[in-house]
Amino acid sequence: MSRVLTRAIFRHTLLRKPASAGWAYRNHRSLCATVKTAAESSHRENQVPEDPREKQALDNGVDEKVAECTEAEKQLMEQIASLSKENESLIEKVADYQDKYQRTLADRENLRNRLEKQIVEAKQFGIQGFCKDLLEVTDVFHKAIESVPAEKINKENSDFKNLYDGLVMTENQLLTVFRRHGLMQITPQIGDKFDPSVQEAMFELSLPDKEPGTVAHIIRSGWSLHSRCIRSAQVGVVQE
Repeated sequence: MSRVLTRAIFRHTLLRKPASAGWAYRNHRSLCATVKTAAESSHRENQVPEDPREKQALDNGVDEKVAECTEAEKQLMEQIASLSKENESLIEKVADYQDKYQRTLADRENLRNRLEKQIVEAKQFGIQGFCKDLLEVTDVFHKAIESVPAEKINKENSDFKNLYDGLVMTENQLLTVFRRHGLMQITPQIGDKFDPSVQEAMFELSLPDKEPGTVAHIIRSGWSLHSRCIRSAQVGVVQE
């Protein structure tokens, strides 16, 4: 109570500015009223009710306030837990969407690469069927040139020699056109190891002096279009 009186006197004396020398007399009644009010307020705050019912009511009020605070805290904790679960769910959804987005980008890139590869292959191998048909013509030229004996080619029969030279020049020109468009001849050599990727074994020969599994005879040359074998070479292979 003494602290309350001290604060009241301090506020009344120091915080107010005196207007004249008779200030203490004019404000005596005001000071007394202030001190009395502070004392009564302090007494009411420190007074403990003697009636058990009043005390019980006071305790009930405090308990109700504590209960209200506890309920509010409980609701707040429930809201925090709910928001935490919602946040975790949103994080999982974002991760899932990001994974799907990255997979979609990867699939799109793979599709673009496949389409580009198909376009390039279509440009390169679009003439594959046409080239196979021309290879038959090349075989005919080659067989016609090989069928002419060397002793028949002389200056005495100029017409026959001109015809032969014309066939050779036509074949060479045709091979040049093939090479220009990526069509290359596959010509195995006798004694080479048999390669099933570009060669086709038509028969086997029993040759003790030859290494087994090697080429012993060449029937027909093969062809490749831009490093892709479009017709295998037909050969005879030494029996193993």
